[in-house]
Formats: sequence, C-alpha cells, structure tokens
Amino acid sequence: MTKVTPVILCGGSGTRLWPLSRKSFPKQFAALMGDQSLFQASALRMTSPAGGDLEFAAPMVLTTSDFRFIVGEQLMEVGIDPGPILIEPEPRNTAPAILAAAMHAYDTDPGAVLLVAPSDHVVPDAAAFQAAVAQGLAAVREGRLVTFGITPTRAETGYGYLELEAQPNGGGAVALRQFVEKPDAETAQQMLDAGSYLWNAGIFLFAAADILKAFEAHAPAMVAPVRASVDAARPDLGFLRLDAQAWGDVADDSIDYAVMERAQNLSVVPFSAGWSDLGSWDAVAREETADAKGTVTAGPALSIDCQNSLLRSESADLELVGIGLDNVIAVATPDAVLVADASRAQDVKKAVDALKAKGAKQATAFPRDHRPWGHFETLALSDRFQVKRIVVKPGAALSLQSHVHRAEHWIVVAGTARVTIGDEVKLVSENQSVYVPLGAVHRMENPGKVPMVLIEVQTGTYLGEDDIIRYEDVYSRDPEGAKG
Repeated sequence: MTKVTPVILCGGSGTRLWPLSRKSFPKQFAALMGDQSLFQASALRMTSPAGGDLEFAAPMVLTTSDFRFIVGEQLMEVGIDPGPILIEPEPRNTAPAILAAAMHAYDTDPGAVLLVAPSDHVVPDAAAFQAAVAQGLAAVREGRLVTFGITPTRAETGYGYLELEAQPNGGGAVALRQFVEKPDAETAQQMLDAGSYLWNAGIFLFAAADILKAFEAHAPAMVAPVRASVDAARPDLGFLRLDAQAWGDVADDSIDYAVMERAQNLSVVPFSAGWSDLGSWDAVAREETADAKGTVTAGPALSIDCQNSLLRSESADLELVGIGLDNVIAVATPDAVLVADASRAQDVKKAVDALKAKGAKQATAFPRDHRPWGHFETLALSDRFQVKRIVVKPGAALSLQSHVHRAEHWIVVAGTARVTIGDEVKLVSENQSVYVPLGAVHRMENPGKVPMVLIEVQTGTYLGEDDIIRYEDVYSRDPEGAKG
C-alpha cells in the first residue's frame, strides 16, 4: 500500500470573493459551502479512509504566520491531527512552497509521495477524487509527475488548460502535450469542441525525489535558497518556521512556470466528478441550488422577481432584498456590500484595489479580528473611547500586557474570567465587572469549559491595536503588536 502525504497550500489573499474573503481572513477559512470551511473540507477529502492501495498520511500544511493558529484550530475542529505546519516568512507563490514541502518530506522519508492541492477548491465527491489519486499512483511509480485535469463543462476563459496527447480513455493517466494559458472566448470554445483539453486544477501528485530532480533540472536557482531556508527552519509552538533570511532570496514563481511547463515526464489524470476553484462569485452561484428563475439566495436574503442573480447576506441581522434584478451579484457583510453585474465578477479585485487606495479598512480587514485565543469585534468607536465584544476560548489566555495610552473596563456577560491586574488575581463572573487602570500589567483568561464573553470599554488618547507591551505570551508573538 502506498502512503500519500497531502500537502495543502493555505496562503492567498482571496480578493476575488470580497467582501466575504479578505486579506485578514481569506476564503479558504470561510464556510462558503455548508458548515465546514473550504480548508477543512480539503483536509478531510485527503484524510478519509481510501481503501485499496491508497492510504493518506497526516497532512502537511504551508501557510503564513498570520494564519498558523487558524489552521491548527480548524483542523482540530474536524478531528484532524496534522503533520508539519510550515510557516512561510512571506508569500513567494507556489513553486518555493512546494519545493520546501518536498525537501522536508524527502528529509524525513526519501520514498515520500506527495499530493499537492490548494486549500480553497470545492470537490463534492471525495470518493471519486480519491479514486483519481489512486489512478495517478501508477504513473508516479514510473517516475512521472502527475497533474489532474478537470473535464470542461463550458468554454471557460478564467482557467488555464491542459492539452492531452490523446483523447481521455476513461481511466488512468494520459500523457500531457502542453499547458495552455487562459484563452479568449473563441479559443476556449474551440478547445471545448476538440475534446482533448482539460482545465488545469493546480493539483499534483509525485514522488518527492522526482519533483526535487525536476527543480534541479528546470529551476536550479531556486534550490539553494529554499534548501537553506528549510535547513535553518526552527520549531515554534508546534509549527516549523522556514528561515526568513534565506527565504528572502527565493524567486516568486508558480510551479507551472518554474517546472511543469518545462518537464517532459508529465501525465494527466482526467477528473469529471465535479470541481470548482470558487474563483469568483458567479462560480459560487454555480455550486449552489438556484430557484426556478436561476437566482441563488443565501443567508437572510429575499428575491422578488429576480432572475439569474446571487443574493447573499453574511449577517443574521441584515436582511438583503432584491427586486426585479437580472444577472446581478449582491453580497452583504456587516461592514460592506458588493453589488455587481454578474458578467463583471472577475473585476471584484479592482474594487479591493480601489478601496486600498482610498484607505478603507474594509479592503483587507473584517470587523471580527481572529486571534489564537478567540476573537474580538468593535461595536462602537469614537475619538476617546472604543467598545469591543471579546470571546475567549475555553482554557485560553491573552498575553500578560499593559497599555501606554488607554484604560479598560471589562464586563463579563457569559462564562467566567480569571483576571490578573498587577499582583491581584481574581475570578469575575457573569454580570460582574473590573477596571484596568492605564499602565497596569494585566491579563484575562478563561478557566472554564465554555466560551467566555466580555464587553470591553476602552478610554484614552490613543486606541490603536499597537498600543500593547507584552510581558508573557503562550503564543510567542511579538512583545509589541496587536490586541491580546
């Protein structure tokens, strides 16, 4: 039995699904389809019992420092004990990430076989996906680099394509002739009609040893700095931080450009059981069930005489109503609303760029700010006060800290807090409050078994998240940084 190690790529900014997906919390962590996040669904798809000659090892995840705790928490929520979680010092596209994963896997097991997949794709039929992976193993044993091509269902211009040497034969891997860039509409229709082209899913299967040889042959300049970064990586609270200095010398390049388009030993496994990269809101709408007029609603949304539209509200307190709309995308969150012609779905990232240029915080940040101990959200903000709702997970604790410019009042509204102020430690229960003077060293913890919720009222001359000095922190964050 061949054991396959999933390598889940979990970076990205997710701008095409704004306002639900933002830099601070991109789409892979959101429950876009059902109760699980896309990342959780991806991990489960590659950890479920497969049977036959295929077995999955614990997944390896590559992510950034900002998302490391979200990755660990979401895997824990679905009962997955991960393998190594590698922290990239900064995004460098897919080629360096995959090379680092291959080096780490090979150092542990020279016979390792890797299944590389993005964390934000939708594949409804996990069993069919596992069967396709099992088919690809035969080609891997022959030293091939295997990619997975999706049988096209329309003349899509938003995907790259894979041209096959021959028509798919209904089973097993097929030799790849060439990669094809995103086509115009006429070319896409011609490729659809030809029947020998598949969508490029960006999913790969190969032996670690074989992909390392491919990098040495086709992207040799990338090998030394990534090797140095892996060799100098340091453990950090269960994560493995790649060395930042060496990583800074790594070129920014995709796996397709760096290696795959140059390699001669590529095979493709066709896959036709359903797939989407959810790269735009119209792609999300295609995955949902529409009404008789082709309109999809999600959350507290109401369609009146609308057709071929998407109406989605992400807030239980915000009713989104569409009347007489045709071919419109409308997505509402507590702090931002997107309304667009569906034909312009790929232009959403232009809106994000424009919001960044005007300094709008909605471009990158949510009202809810996730932290390793829980989350907080701002309820009211003025020049000299701010009101927040803070939720602390059971057993979690904020850092021991102080502030230079603000004092805080805490009112516990659910659960019990263990509060440290100076040398005093006490329990604060529901409907009780405590005052934290300016400059006082303090900490809040949740000693209970249910989430602890409190309302925090800040008062002072400066209320920025960077007004914090940390003295102790179980999460090993910077001494001066963001909340908690």
